[in-house]
Amino acid sequence: MLPWFSDGQFPLFLAPMAGVTDVTFRTICKEMGADVMVTEFVSAEGIMQADHRTRKYTEFTDGQRPVGVQLFGADGVRMGEAAKKIIDWKRPDFIDINFGCPVNKVVSKNGGSSLLKDCPLLAATARGIVAAVGDQVPVTAKIRAGWDMTTINAEEVCGILESEGIASIAVHGRTRSQGYSGEADWNVIDLAARSVGIPVVGNGDITSGEILAKRKEETAVSGVMIGRAAMQNPWIFKEAKHFLQTGETLPPLPVEERWPLIFRHCRLATESDRYGDERHTMMAMRSRLMAYCKGFPGSKALRRQLSQVESVAQLEDLAAEHLGMEHHDEDLTTSTGTAST
Repeated sequence: MLPWFSDGQFPLFLAPMAGVTDVTFRTICKEMGADVMVTEFVSAEGIMQADHRTRKYTEFTDGQRPVGVQLFGADGVRMGEAAKKIIDWKRPDFIDINFGCPVNKVVSKNGGSSLLKDCPLLAATARGIVAAVGDQVPVTAKIRAGWDMTTINAEEVCGILESEGIASIAVHGRTRSQGYSGEADWNVIDLAARSVGIPVVGNGDITSGEILAKRKEETAVSGVMIGRAAMQNPWIFKEAKHFLQTGETLPPLPVEERWPLIFRHCRLATESDRYGDERHTMMAMRSRLMAYCKGFPGSKALRRQLSQVESVAQLEDLAAEHLGMEHHDEDLTTSTGTAST
C-alpha cells in the first residue's frame, strides 16, 4: 500500500492542472494542508528530447513530498524511458500517467483521455511504464469516467490498470466530451472504487469540507483530489480538514486576509525562473489573479484592472485601492442605516 493511504489516512490531493499547479502554487497548497502533490503533466517525448522547457515542469521541492511527476503519451516503452530519466534527475515519490486530459492538443497526439477509447493501447502504455520503473517507485494513473456518455468505462479501465501493476487510480467523474461542464458523476467513481483492490481517489466538484465529507462517507474512495476549487481558494484544504475533524465549517476568510497570500504567490513566482522577469511573470499570473479575486466585492472592475497588471507593486496599489473602496462602501452603509432604539 502507498504510505499516504496507510493507517486509515484519507489524503487530500492537489489535482495536476497545466499552467496552474507549478512549483510555487504547490508550495502554497502544501502549506494550506494538501497531502499529496502531482506536477503539471509533462510530455514524455519532451523529456526524451531533453527539452529544457519540458524539464522545468518536473521541478518540485522536498517540502512538497509526497509528490509525483505526471507523464502523458501513448508509447509505454518511450514513456518508461522518460520516467527513468525523471527518476535519475530527482527521485519523485511516484510516477503518474495522464489518461484523463481532455485538451485537444494532447488528445490529437493519442495522449490523455484518448486512450480511454483504446483499452489495449492503454494497457500496453501502463505495462511499459510499470516494467521500466515499477521496481523503483510506484506508478499511478489518472482517468476520466469515459470518452463520452455512451462509453463510460471507468470500472473496466480501473480493472485493466490494476492488472498491469498500477498502484492507485484517480478518477475524474466527467467524460472527456463533458470537459469541465456539467456535474461529476460520483456514482461512476464509487463503482470504480468498489471494483478494484487498489486505492481509488475521487475527483470532481469538491468545493467545500461538507461535500468532501459526504463523498468520503457515501463512496468507497480512499482519498479525494481537489482541482479548480483550489485555484480560487487554496484555503480549501485547511477548511476541509477542519470540517473532517470537527464537523464545523470555518467562516469564509475575509478579503483583507486573502490579499497577503496573493501577494506572496506573486513574489514567489517572480523569484522563480519559471516565467522570466517580473513583467512576464505578472502577465502569466493574470489568469491566476482573476481566479483568486472571483467573488470579491466590486470584482468586475477589479478584474479589468488585474488584466493589465505588470508588477507586484502595481498589484499592491490595486489591492489597497480595492480595500479602501470596500471599507468606504461599508462606512456609507453604516452611516445611512437606521439606528435602533
